[in-house]
Amino acid sequence: MELRYEKEDCFAKDARNDSEDCERYELVPLRETSTEEFNGDVYNMEVDQEHNYLANFFLVKNCQNWLTSQTLRDPHAGIEPQLVTPAQLVTLGERYGAKLVGSSYNEPLITSEWAIEVFKVAKQNGLPCVYISNGNTTPEVLEYIRPYVDGYKIDLKTMNDKNYRKLGGVLQNVLDSIKRVYEMGFWHEIVTLIVPGFNDSTEELMDAAHYIRSVSPDIPWHVTAYHQDYHMTDHDNTTAQTLIRAAEIGQEAGLHYVYAGNLPGRVGPYENTYCSKCNTLLVERYGYHISQDKLSGRGVCFKCGEKIPGIWK
Repeated sequence: MELRYEKEDCFAKDARNDSEDCERYELVPLRETSTEEFNGDVYNMEVDQEHNYLANFFLVKNCQNWLTSQTLRDPHAGIEPQLVTPAQLVTLGERYGAKLVGSSYNEPLITSEWAIEVFKVAKQNGLPCVYISNGNTTPEVLEYIRPYVDGYKIDLKTMNDKNYRKLGGVLQNVLDSIKRVYEMGFWHEIVTLIVPGFNDSTEELMDAAHYIRSVSPDIPWHVTAYHQDYHMTDHDNTTAQTLIRAAEIGQEAGLHYVYAGNLPGRVGPYENTYCSKCNTLLVERYGYHISQDKLSGRGVCFKCGEKIPGIWK
């Protein structure tokens, strides 16, 4: 693979179109990749002293968490990174009442060694650990993280491979990862951000729902609303009706747990958890707020005794 790049300014200095050494950072973003046949040895560079890498597999113009995910990459993000140890991170989380520890932005697969060091401390303190990922996994990395990771959320961005490749990914890789993560026994959930004109067709939503159903009807599928943000303001915001339509498609495909997220109070029953057997309301929500919980600590429907998949304690 040939990598082509343009040197760009260091964010700690005045903006100039030139790569620049400074006290803390140097930014050299990749602009293009091309695949070529190569026969020969490939070597890693050795870098003296401590060093860091900031990278991301997928380039998403509509990133709705860009203030965090684009730190060091976009000077407008405005959030300075801080030096911290795994123990300090876990202690901070406990101080604020965290119930678990998750690795997310930029992409946890890039920094799995660091995530595992944090998770080791978290596990010692009784905290479950999760990955929030784009799903561009390999069997090797999943084997590596499995002893320390309880839950794994994958973003299924589209069922159109051409659109996936525009983001820097490959659809089949993500589909394979969804199946592999489930088969390895992670608690597994899927999120699809519904973007009008990009992935909101009935056909594509049906394809996504049927694929998830083919792996397991018990995998929760969250369909969430896009809003104009960051560098993507040329699409309409997702309506509540579109989310409801997507959730209905998921249910019709045979998925037991479909949720329409981030439009609190506007998506009818699709914020709540119901028994897949008798349809009894088990968990009632408004956004992230739980107003009624008849499930915690038991993991079974109080009415019919049906076992509800999940991690309960």
